[in-house]
Amino acid sequence: MKGNILLLVPIIFPIIIGLVIKEHDIRKYGIRKIHRLTASMPIINMFILIGLFMMENHSLGVIGLNNILSIRLYTDEITKFFTILTTFIWILVTFYSFEYMSDEKNVKSFYMFLSISYGLVLGLGFAGNMFTYYLFYEFMTLFTFPLVIHSKTKDSMKAGIKYLAYSFSGAALVLIGIIFTYYHGVDTEFRSGGILNPDIINNNITLIIYLLTFIGFGSKAGMYPLHAWLPNAHPVAPAPASGILSGIITKAGVLGIIRFTFYVYGANTIRGSWVQTTILILSIFTIFMGSMLAFRTKELKKRLAFSSVSQVSYILFGIALLSREGFIGALSHMTFHAILKNILFLGAGAIIYKADKYYTHELKGIGKQMPITMWTFTIASLALIGIPPLSGFISKWYLGLGGLGFTNYTLGVVGVVTLIVSALLTGGYLIPIFVDAFFPGQDYNYNIRISYEPTKFMTIPLIILTVVVVLLGIFPNFLIVLFNNIALSIL
Repeated sequence: MKGNILLLVPIIFPIIIGLVIKEHDIRKYGIRKIHRLTASMPIINMFILIGLFMMENHSLGVIGLNNILSIRLYTDEITKFFTILTTFIWILVTFYSFEYMSDEKNVKSFYMFLSISYGLVLGLGFAGNMFTYYLFYEFMTLFTFPLVIHSKTKDSMKAGIKYLAYSFSGAALVLIGIIFTYYHGVDTEFRSGGILNPDIINNNITLIIYLLTFIGFGSKAGMYPLHAWLPNAHPVAPAPASGILSGIITKAGVLGIIRFTFYVYGANTIRGSWVQTTILILSIFTIFMGSMLAFRTKELKKRLAFSSVSQVSYILFGIALLSREGFIGALSHMTFHAILKNILFLGAGAIIYKADKYYTHELKGIGKQMPITMWTFTIASLALIGIPPLSGFISKWYLGLGGLGFTNYTLGVVGVVTLIVSALLTGGYLIPIFVDAFFPGQDYNYNIRISYEPTKFMTIPLIILTVVVVLLGIFPNFLIVLFNNIALSIL
């Protein structure tokens, strides 16, 4: 084991907490100890991460299986961005879950898998090569599966099986890419600009392998054609799990694409090729398809799930442009979508938990009964549509610049037009929800005085996430500078 062993701490710590929770006798000691463990763990981890990142970038070789395969951890700016974002969201989702899960069965199991999944997701951020990334990626799928099937209903079991089937199918495609690049790479560790042998860069097989790997990672990101697990998993999973799945787990696929594109293949290997055109078309199609399906869906959580199918492909579109503006837009949208979708899913969970309402047509007047929940939902909706000065506008602005500056001008313009149409459709499926919530019309009984507002465990995380969304929209410069520096180092 060579390098800084401290890199293991933020990964192993949550896994150990998960195992401690497994051995906790909940009937003897109650739920409070589990709450204290799951709440304090990501907070402590945030300080550990900040302490690690204040040092210079470093690496750790954990296990060398042979001369080629090794488990390796390292840090760079992508690591810092992904792990801090993940931890921030995990802290708030954990606090939210304390009330939401209070009436659920198998609570100990939920928090055990939630904690272990968090450690595995951080492992993705710290992965120093594709083999390490693949190991954490597969284990993350296995340990998030119980979060999907938590209720153990027939629908949740079917959704969980579909989640595994699509995830493992995508992982099989990823494995093909990993084997190919390990055989044809001049190195095995991530390197800005790529590690492929120059002799095979212009080979058509090389591009086909890249396309398969992109689609493989795209399965976790909800990209067509391996997107169908998402709208099935979200409606059946507990709201905290839905927030994590949409906000963070989909980004595991995005991060894999970023690592494989810029740190294994290199942007120049893809730029100007038929495969770049193909992945752009796939992402554009998914953006439109997801928006249309969300627009037509009446079930609230399913509508938000189809929305994620569309919105995550905004990120893939920006990556596929292979330009500075596109990459800034992609990382910006990766950040904002992670936060916004947690607000929306946690808000939907609060509505279901307190008011027992599952469909959009049932939400008339709900804003008068749940004002805090619906105001946060409204602001997040406007940000996701891209209304300035909220954060969603910033990412879409850069994605638009990247599309208009793309070398294939026609395809770039089609992409930008699709973004605009998708934004209009997003308005079409989100605006009526909060308009009906606050302005239910003449048929509504205004004498109703029932309050469905949840406790502070649920409302405070929603408020904090919403404040962050607003602040990042007004003061985005520090993020833009960070993403610009990353883009300059890999493009």
